[in-house]
Amino acid sequence: MTYQETIEYLYNTAPMFQHIGGGAYKEGLENTVALNELLGHPHRAYRTVHVAGTNGKGSVSQMLYAVLREAGYKTGLYTSPHLRDFRERIQADGRMIPEQDVIGFVERMKPHIGQLRPSFFEVTTAMAFDWFRREKVDIAVIEVGLGGRLDCTNVITPLASIITNISFDHMQFLGDTLPKIAGEKAGIIKPEIPTVIGEYQAETAPTFIAKAHEAGSPLIFADQRYRCAGHEGPLFEVENLLDGSRFTLQLGMEGDYQRHNLCTALAALDILTDRLPRPLTEAEVRRGLAEARVPGRWQNIATENDPCPILCDTGHNEAGLRFVTEQLKRQTCEKLYFVLGVVADKDLDHILPLLPREAHYIFTQASLPRALKADTLSARARAAGLAGETVPTVPEALAKARALASAGDLIFVGGSTFTVAEVL
Repeated sequence: MTYQETIEYLYNTAPMFQHIGGGAYKEGLENTVALNELLGHPHRAYRTVHVAGTNGKGSVSQMLYAVLREAGYKTGLYTSPHLRDFRERIQADGRMIPEQDVIGFVERMKPHIGQLRPSFFEVTTAMAFDWFRREKVDIAVIEVGLGGRLDCTNVITPLASIITNISFDHMQFLGDTLPKIAGEKAGIIKPEIPTVIGEYQAETAPTFIAKAHEAGSPLIFADQRYRCAGHEGPLFEVENLLDGSRFTLQLGMEGDYQRHNLCTALAALDILTDRLPRPLTEAEVRRGLAEARVPGRWQNIATENDPCPILCDTGHNEAGLRFVTEQLKRQTCEKLYFVLGVVADKDLDHILPLLPREAHYIFTQASLPRALKADTLSARARAAGLAGETVPTVPEALAKARALASAGDLIFVGGSTFTVAEVL
């Protein structure tokens, strides 16, 4: 098989949640355990860090990955979803898994894939674990796909478990209250393994405290150790709440929400430096954070030919979009053009009221079955008081915004990871 044939085989044989939604979700670890046994438990060959949470887990994972690399550790990174190339999900020391390694894994495992009928994410997780062993990584940062307790990454025993925050998302699987969602995320807490929770929330803290106590796991709330006092672009002023000291860090990405992610990463690095063969130095932490970047996080994609900035952000649930829209309010522009596309299972009743009323909207849909039809989104948005027009595809929608915008205006693209992926 060619690389493209291999990817098409995975998409068609192993259901992909990002494409079809709930029909691809498989509850339980049976397939993951079976695949790992067939591969000889590759995840036991290296150290790991486990990262869960509703928002921010991708950014925190990238920060940890970058710092560990700067510290001289051969480091793997497993994240999802990808924006442009499937291989973005599986990286080691700054390079994506080679196409030939993807082909080779699928060809080796094809009989077992046909027998077990695993999900796309289960196959991808097994591929990542196996490739990291082949690459002889020292440590791998593993991002949870969905939830935690029953996520197929939850077979690892990490150096630290990290849960960034809790908000409403994927409620059909994780529960319809914050404590229920927290209970699923808390499933990654392991006996005697330190746990970092990004934010203390009155509704969810008792769940984490109880689970950590039951597991004998040391527990830290990151926002009780660090606070971001302010930021200007990629420069973040951080206060250490334990000793009152303040310092400035440069991050390789921008966005208001990175204030919380940075504090979570710093608390996690405090834990890791005590559990690694060699402590992390301040210089390594600073260099790594300055290199940490995630495409599609408050990213300006405008070219010299564009009349104005074009910002995009993958925030797609209530908590993520709240940060994005608050930051949009502080941008100076004559007119805001908002290219908006969402997936069909998002709770529009909670999302649409957050969006700026003064913007001119261009409603669209990403090219995947799970995307909400542009006409449906337009009707719902208009009923919520958002005015604009409908354009059937994301590239056409961005072209329309570029045609309408003038110098002094601002174009924003968001609402879904997949909407942003198509403009990148």
